[in-house]
Amino acid sequence: MKQSLHLGLIGLGGRGSFLLENLLLSMDDVEIAAVCDLYEDRREHAAEVVREGRGRPCKAYADYRLLLEEPGLDGVLIASSWRDHAAMAAAAMRKGLYTGFEVGGAYSLEQCWQLVRAWEETRKHCMMLENCCYGRSEMMLLHMVRQGLFGELVHCQGGYEHDLREEVATGVVKRHYRFGQYTHRNGDLYPTHALGPLAKMLDINRGNRFVSLVSMASKSVGMREWTAQNPPEGNPLFTQGDVVTTMIRCARGETILLIHDTTLPRPYSRALRVQGSRGLYMEDTQSVHIEGKTEHEKWDSIESYRETYEHPLWKSYLAEGVRGGHDGMDYLVLRSFVENAKAQAVPPIDVYDAAAWMAVTCLSEESVALGGAPVCFPDFTGGKWIGGTAGGTGRYAL
Repeated sequence: MKQSLHLGLIGLGGRGSFLLENLLLSMDDVEIAAVCDLYEDRREHAAEVVREGRGRPCKAYADYRLLLEEPGLDGVLIASSWRDHAAMAAAAMRKGLYTGFEVGGAYSLEQCWQLVRAWEETRKHCMMLENCCYGRSEMMLLHMVRQGLFGELVHCQGGYEHDLREEVATGVVKRHYRFGQYTHRNGDLYPTHALGPLAKMLDINRGNRFVSLVSMASKSVGMREWTAQNPPEGNPLFTQGDVVTTMIRCARGETILLIHDTTLPRPYSRALRVQGSRGLYMEDTQSVHIEGKTEHEKWDSIESYRETYEHPLWKSYLAEGVRGGHDGMDYLVLRSFVENAKAQAVPPIDVYDAAAWMAVTCLSEESVALGGAPVCFPDFTGGKWIGGTAGGTGRYAL
């Protein structure tokens, strides 16, 4: 195993700069050798931050393809706009680099296949950095599911429920990619925060898979009303429905309900619900009901189960001291990437996971456009989902 990891970082907007300044530079076994962004101010600032923080030179590139040629790199992290994740990740794998990329939905099934083909042709590992898979609640739920507390799983729910009206409307000024998504698309644009953890609980690609989905979108009112009071440049027309509802059917018979709700006033929630033959969990009320443990027609607080079912990774993490953003899960997903990259090990979230989760976006767009018609998922694994094993090994396994 390598003692340290020499990385390139592509994409230095809000997410990329946060990862660099708040997490990567605090990791003694990580060296940032090169950074890349289309915008000169971003890349020069990032290179200077690295030089000041580590006292070592850091190359700055405008073209990611030049960064991939940088001698001595062990891996690359991609935090650019969603549109480019698949192409950049595939190119990095073909350069022999251990690759990680940030979350987002696919623009097309071809992008998903790009990832799969690059892995199968090079056998260079690639990990999607879905931080919510390492959230404290999500990992505790995963542990509860695998301990059989809910019985046989039947139905799961989740979503991305987040008031993004200001962020979307000011996307052009802030050089943010979300604006174009909401003016040209209509589907579940951001499914993986909820779907990723649920997919792990349902053994997707490891004995189970997504088979088909149906999606419907509501009318678009939220952005129209918000921009009437806060006019952005250009008087844009927003095509994205305020609430997009997607139902997924799994090979073993489970169903998953996803909600994308980002342009109406509301507090943040991922709205997880995990339901099986012996009980269920509801995130929005932080409640569980377990047959034989909970009083009939009553709820228990999830906190009453924490001592018994806290995930082992989080038990040790709490003892060590939680750090980083998003309540600590950003640090865990990055440490998972770093440890697996140093060991050149199979990542806990691999290209088959990424392809299946990302595909929801373009498939939901198709279903919405067809009036809610069923749309089938490709089998990105080519049948390897049958009898597949758990994601990764070691401390950060999922």
